[in-house]
Amino acid sequence: MYPSNFYRSCLITICGATATGKSQLAIALATKLGFAVILSADSRQVYREFNIGTAKPSIAEQNLVPHYLIDICTPTETLTVADYQTQAQALISQFQQQEKIPLLVGGTGLYIRAVVQGLKIPRVAPNSNLRSQLESLGQTQLYRILQQVDSVAAQKIHPNDLVRTLRALEVFYVTGHPISQQQGENPPNYPILQIGLDCSIDLRDRIFQRTEQMIADGLVAEVEYLYHKYGADLPLLNTLGYHEIKQFLIGEITLDEAKELIVLHTRQFAKRQRTWFRAYPQIEWFNADAPDLFDQVYQRVQEFLNN
Repeated sequence: MYPSNFYRSCLITICGATATGKSQLAIALATKLGFAVILSADSRQVYREFNIGTAKPSIAEQNLVPHYLIDICTPTETLTVADYQTQAQALISQFQQQEKIPLLVGGTGLYIRAVVQGLKIPRVAPNSNLRSQLESLGQTQLYRILQQVDSVAAQKIHPNDLVRTLRALEVFYVTGHPISQQQGENPPNYPILQIGLDCSIDLRDRIFQRTEQMIADGLVAEVEYLYHKYGADLPLLNTLGYHEIKQFLIGEITLDEAKELIVLHTRQFAKRQRTWFRAYPQIEWFNADAPDLFDQVYQRVQEFLNN
């Protein structure tokens, strides 16, 4: 048993690209520790009804270890990074006071960064009308405007990055202050162990097997149900796995072609995730293919808890 005053100042994160086995490792670790809970750091698992295509932990897995930040909003709602950060920080504080260790687990790098680095995020909700007006100007003109109203932000945003340019201008026009003046970091004062899972070989086999399993588990039926319930324009139906199956359902491609595209797009997505996480030296990396992965991670966690 670790000293009780330790529990109130601890967080463990498990991150990495998709299909590296983060959830399975987290469940095994939490079960072994006996006093841990899992907080999902996945930007799609927060939405109800999107289950198979998001690789959401099953009910049986959630019964093994308490899971949080899953199914917390409807598919028609928008959960911002600021919203996620607020809820995650509140839960972490709550569990630390209850002498439980929160495990922050997932592949959404911005969610994890928002928590472990304490990002200061402007509380400005997306404004569709404003964005539409801005978008009509074109990215070239928008970036010129951003250079005029917030040169600091413009230096950090690529001239072709429409999403970040729009967000910076949106914050400026809503608040009257540059987004660069509202950003920064306020890291938590408790120790954090950041564990990353990486594969020594191409993830293709893992991704292929997971895609096949999702199809076997009923991904097509899930997408069909969501398509008829919410309509083809639901943004979540244009995300990885759902978009390709939607294309199949409306007759644009065959199911085999949909599966091939899911594998391809997932590999591309995993590469981007890996690049994101590799930029942070605080993450301690473990080979997801190692036969003794759990033993390695558990030993490191024990060292961390006893330090």
